[in-house]
Amino acid sequence: MPPFRFIHSSDLHLGKRFGTLPDPIRGHATEARHAALHALLDAAKAHQASHILIAGDVFDTETPTDYVWRQALTVMNSQPDVHWWLLPGNHDSLAAESLWQRLDALAGDNVHLLKDADPVRMADGVMLLPAPLTRKFPGADLTAYMPGADTDPQDLRIGLAHGAIQGFDEDGVRAQEVIPPDRAQTARLDYLALGDWHGAIQIGPRCWFSGTPERDGFKHDGSGACLAVTLDGAGAPPRVEQIRTGRLTWTDVALALLPGQDAAGALHAALPPVAQRRQTLMRIRATGRASLPEHSALRQAAEEAAPEFGYFDLITEDLATEFDQADLDAVLQGGALRMAADDLGRAMTGGDPDSPDAADGTTDEHSRRVASAALNRLYGYLQEGQS
Repeated sequence: MPPFRFIHSSDLHLGKRFGTLPDPIRGHATEARHAALHALLDAAKAHQASHILIAGDVFDTETPTDYVWRQALTVMNSQPDVHWWLLPGNHDSLAAESLWQRLDALAGDNVHLLKDADPVRMADGVMLLPAPLTRKFPGADLTAYMPGADTDPQDLRIGLAHGAIQGFDEDGVRAQEVIPPDRAQTARLDYLALGDWHGAIQIGPRCWFSGTPERDGFKHDGSGACLAVTLDGAGAPPRVEQIRTGRLTWTDVALALLPGQDAAGALHAALPPVAQRRQTLMRIRATGRASLPEHSALRQAAEEAAPEFGYFDLITEDLATEFDQADLDAVLQGGALRMAADDLGRAMTGGDPDSPDAADGTTDEHSRRVASAALNRLYGYLQEGQS
């Protein structure tokens, strides 16, 4: 038989609300998730594939609005020659009976709802072994039936499942639900398409997590993608190519600073080109140590850059302050504000043992962080007042 080509994707989470993001980017992120459907169709065309496998979590909840699921089906039904194979995941499990009934009523002949754990013929010589989630926590490894599933020895066997792999991201996952990492081998699968993990990763020679086609957080850097898979025949190793599908780029940068370093310059060096910034959600986590002026310059540089991005966040809670009385002298000579600033400086450093006004040196870490943040904020206000 000729090579069999398909697109492997998962975790579309259509209808995700992005409640933690500010209003200007929230709608943009929601729309990008819907646009991922079009991007998957484009990927299928580029790969000359007639099948798109979604390994769970098509929708973010078991109760997506009519607006969400109807528009998703409209896209899928728009190209009858491309077949969609939709697996219920933990976010949209079969427990949502009304959802799957409504989908079934309006799905075109090219949209296949995989509600049974039984082999189904995808094409001549190709069998799909799905493992749909019956509920959010199924209480069992739903791929366990695959080794005993009988198919023609000449047929390709493709597994489709959603869940954690043993020894991989098992936090909060019940042991009995974990998929064995050798499931592709024990079930004689030519390829095992997995969903649940939102970044693309290969588990074995024939097993991949596709990752989400549109990123939804900083846990996985970069843009969303899908996998274009080619199977040359039963027993032959799969050929897998990653294809970018995401509109938005999530970037998480650790910015390590040293006293005396140009903090603002270091931040600017970490930023992407200007043309990419509107589509970028960026988080910069500053660490190390910086003086009061360097803290201020860093914060000012971030405030100037932020409006150019879809989302921008500078986190400085792990950036310690190198305290120098001369920095305060430059902006504040005396009075109540200076006394308050000196008190914050002592609290931040745990006290100066050579000073009669020193703290006892036992200031806890949380209090030091609060004092450091307050002192940096006060210094920034004073600088703004001078300018």
